[in-house]
Amino acid sequence: MFKENLLENKRILVTGGGSGLGKAMSERYLELGAKVYICGRRKSVLEDSAKEMMDKYGGSVIPISCDIKVSEAIEEMIDQIWSDGPLDGLVNNAAGNFISKTEDLSPRAFNAIANIVFNGTFYTTNCVGKRWIKEGLKGSIISILTTWVYSSGPYTVPSAMSKSGLATMTKSLAAEWGNRGIRLNAIAPGPFPTKGAWDRLAPGGKGADMMDSIPMKRTGDLKELSNLAVFLMADGCDYLTGEIVTIDGGQWLNHAGNFYEMLKNVSDDEWDMLRNMIKSSNEADKAKRSV
Repeated sequence: MFKENLLENKRILVTGGGSGLGKAMSERYLELGAKVYICGRRKSVLEDSAKEMMDKYGGSVIPISCDIKVSEAIEEMIDQIWSDGPLDGLVNNAAGNFISKTEDLSPRAFNAIANIVFNGTFYTTNCVGKRWIKEGLKGSIISILTTWVYSSGPYTVPSAMSKSGLATMTKSLAAEWGNRGIRLNAIAPGPFPTKGAWDRLAPGGKGADMMDSIPMKRTGDLKELSNLAVFLMADGCDYLTGEIVTIDGGQWLNHAGNFYEMLKNVSDDEWDMLRNMIKSSNEADKAKRSV
């Protein structure tokens, strides 16, 4: 689809770039010639992913451990990157989510999602944007949203609220920063199965019920999402800004694209079972981080 070295000499940061959607986009950027920075909380995962990508395509992938819930940590990370040279692009991909009845959510559970998705994405966007403005540089920012920004997010209210805020951020800053040559766009993916997301959003095989809502009768392929992320980042569409591009096989046109149909008839006992599955997945992730 794209010419070789399309992204040569571009320097791109992908938050949450060590796994899932972030890793897929990072790998595609690297393949097309970009120098890629990936950040996340688990340093070992980042290092393993960086090595895997470079072994496959060569080039340069720099892993940086950073908790984007902490604004000071973001400043330190961007200082580190800028000491090597300014970024050309940023992909706001880092996120967190899990399914839950909203009445069961504690403030701590709400903030566990909102502090990453909403606060962390704004902190990173503003930190990079301010540097571009100060130095008179152009840049491109892509934020990964969901189709819930068009409809609603029952059983995923903290994420739905946060992603909707980022949709507004994308449009607002596209207008505010456009005269500085800074573009902001967003991608709203439908179901793209990755292990981490599926363990929290479709435990116990619940994701199988989703196929009936997708006209194409399949989930997305990560390469399809990566190609869209390349298009939005590459030179040649500089007049495109403030847009949210949906890639979901037509799901949200046929269905709200959320978890309502999948979860509306779940009993309290089943919710207890699903919570335990999600908790087990979280504990397994914590164990990996401690190694």
